[in-house]
Amino acid sequence: LADPSGPVSLPGNGLGPLAIGQPASQRILALWDIDVRADGQGLPAGHGSVRQGEALFGARCAACHGAQGEGASADRLVGGQGSLATGKPIRTVGSFWPHATTLFDYIRRAMPYDAPQSLSADETYALSAYVLHLNGILPEEAELDAASLPKVRMPNRDGFIADSRPDVPVPPR
Repeated sequence: LADPSGPVSLPGNGLGPLAIGQPASQRILALWDIDVRADGQGLPAGHGSVRQGEALFGARCAACHGAQGEGASADRLVGGQGSLATGKPIRTVGSFWPHATTLFDYIRRAMPYDAPQSLSADETYALSAYVLHLNGILPEEAELDAASLPKVRMPNRDGFIADSRPDVPVPPR
């Protein structure tokens, strides 16, 4: 992500300036600022439905995650509800993840494995909707966008313990 303003001269070790790097412009920083917080801050404009996500999942995700998210060469995404307190917990989106926004964030940044960050916002909302549907969290007719995704209540939302260290701020719930 080159910036046309050119290299920056930095002071060297007394042998002269080093012409390395370049300043990060706000435009360049914005391209990298794609994280989404648990409360939904950072979600982009767009929308997607379970039905749209089903087609995308088949084309872009099923080869690694299985046709129904049951797992293949990549992690299982579906099932495991009620297993976390057992001797063989199954950690999936539906059983372990506390926030639906984390699913969107992860898909947006890291998936598909062979082409991370290649999905549009609409495709990411659709895939999120479909994976949540596979886990029984959203109905088949559901659609997601920046307003509705943070409102999705995940089954394990209350399964985590707040960090009680005094130097770590605890966000309001």
